[in-house]
Amino acid sequence: MTDAPLLIAEDLLLILLDDDSGRLTHASYLDTGLGGAHLVDLALGGHVDVDEPGRKWGFTQAARVHVTGSLPGDPVLRAAYDTVAEKERTAQDLVGRLGRKQRDPLLERLAGRGLVERREGRVMGLFPTTRWPAADARHETQVRQALDSALLRGGTPDPRTAGLVALLHGLGVAHRVVDRGDVPAGEVKKRAKAVAEGDWAAKGVKDAVAAAQAAVVAAMVASSAAATAGSS
Repeated sequence: MTDAPLLIAEDLLLILLDDDSGRLTHASYLDTGLGGAHLVDLALGGHVDVDEPGRKWGFTQAARVHVTGSLPGDPVLRAAYDTVAEKERTAQDLVGRLGRKQRDPLLERLAGRGLVERREGRVMGLFPTTRWPAADARHETQVRQALDSALLRGGTPDPRTAGLVALLHGLGVAHRVVDRGDVPAGEVKKRAKAVAEGDWAAKGVKDAVAAAQAAVVAAMVASSAAATAGSS
């Protein structure tokens, strides 16, 4: 396993992968979550700035993202950086773009690090499927311990963990990815919300997290509207 740090998007995938079955759980809107993770990673590294949402003619203007000139070393983040650099876009638009077609390449990276194993199979003997069961759970265990501390024991998370918590909160699964024991789900949700809105990072990073959460909500609303229209 390489010593290079994992991306927040990779940690998100590890948390949402079932270690035994190798299948993704709670994966709705995951692509949006991965795009949000890339934006947060870029903001944490000082590679992009997220402008504060403003108002013009009485309407709220969406936050916009621009590069700072500091290039990320990770090739995945460099590709995300290049997308940001193409032209000024809203943070919400970028989250959608950055998350496209990211699942398989990131899962392949995790397999290359020896953290998961790629297994090919077929459903009902006909339809090809790929599973990614855990191969080395040590890193995931550390991530889960940090999440447990932040969500169950009131610990103060580092910025990276806080960013992951905020993304899980935006996806609506923070209470489902920890072993709650006798801690009510509502309490975990409240703690995740407090972490997402807390003073754990510079404002630009918090704005990136807020943009990711807004993009997830927008995706949920759009999906619900499409489903309603399709059933009418």
